[in-house]
Amino acid sequence: MNAAIGLSLIILFSLGVPIAISILLASIIGIEFFSRLPLLLVPQQMFVGIDNFPLMAIPFFILAGNLMAAGGISRRLVDLAKAMVGGVQGGLAMTCVLTCMMFAAVSGSSVATTFAIGSILIPAMVKHDYPRPLAASIQASSAELGVLIPPSIPLILYGVSTDTSIGKLFIAGIGPGLLIGGALLLFLYLFCKIRGYGLRDREDRHDLPTAFKRAWAAMLMPVVVIGGIYGGVFTPTEASAVAVVYAVIVGGLVYRELNMDELVPILKQSVISTAAVMLIIAAAALFSFLISRSGLPAEVASWVTQVFDSPISFLLAVNVMLLVVGMFIETSAAILVLAPIFTPIAIQYGIDPVHFGLIVVVNLALGMFTPPLGVNLFAACAVAKLSIDQLLPWLMRFVLVVLACLIAITYMPWISLGLVDLLY
Repeated sequence: MNAAIGLSLIILFSLGVPIAISILLASIIGIEFFSRLPLLLVPQQMFVGIDNFPLMAIPFFILAGNLMAAGGISRRLVDLAKAMVGGVQGGLAMTCVLTCMMFAAVSGSSVATTFAIGSILIPAMVKHDYPRPLAASIQASSAELGVLIPPSIPLILYGVSTDTSIGKLFIAGIGPGLLIGGALLLFLYLFCKIRGYGLRDREDRHDLPTAFKRAWAAMLMPVVVIGGIYGGVFTPTEASAVAVVYAVIVGGLVYRELNMDELVPILKQSVISTAAVMLIIAAAALFSFLISRSGLPAEVASWVTQVFDSPISFLLAVNVMLLVVGMFIETSAAILVLAPIFTPIAIQYGIDPVHFGLIVVVNLALGMFTPPLGVNLFAACAVAKLSIDQLLPWLMRFVLVVLACLIAITYMPWISLGLVDLLY
């Protein structure tokens, strides 16, 4: 059955069938033609896969991100970031990274970050004489911070699929998020200095007190949401609902840019995005059930422990595999299918499941802005009105920066676990 499902998946992927539909059809083919299991398992296991309370956070964080973009929150975060780093050469490019880090601290979605911040900063960078492909590449690579800095939808999915503490995963995501963000900031500063970009970045810039005064309510949002989680006031799932309420209050009552006419389109877009994610989760749950029932995880674990005799070699092999997978498979599906297989093996090697979760998510986040199926890449190209091949010569620099950070995160567990050990 495993071979039939795998072959079906390859054929469906090559035909361009959407990820969720491919996983679902391959699972149905395996059940109907290569097993004695009843088809009743299809709806049953799909429902079991989404009948999980922590998953309630996903639609709320998606909605919160859309409300932030429409309510003027993202624009004020851009102005604040520009006031903080815009005074140096390359400051506008650095503003993109810094704003993505702040926006990620509530939205939890890299695609939402790409559209919300890219629609403001890509035209601004082009206006300040940055090449358009460079501007789009900076945005695509910076937005992946949305899945690392908590709250993070992929970290929620990893926690649910491996029974790992979501609170610990959120705390562990802070270190890698700051590392990658800091590395991108340093790289852009040096790159712009050497290449002569960003000489006009000081223009159209607010002073820091003014920018902070305009953005204080937006900056308070991650403090309320993240502080509430770590302070034990509410769970990560409850925090997602708090984020929505706060976004409505700030956008509608404080900034007065969110009106009733915009709510219906925002809700519609959020429902569509949520439905797409939930369909992938449901299909992946069925797929994972069939894989587990076939005994494949035990076989893979046995093979891996025979081939790789140390945690170092195991982690290297996992990194290579996940990098390739991330280029071709949507992040949510990859986590839900692969994490339950490899996390128990990692634990056998003495690797902390929280640390391993960050390794998995950083790998797959890298796939979000690498061709051929990087979702951030497509979003940035849509905003910049460019084709992917125009971005590739510029994009490789950012891929190498994040790869260097990935190596550090993989083999320096304290980057992920330092805060966890301090707080737990």
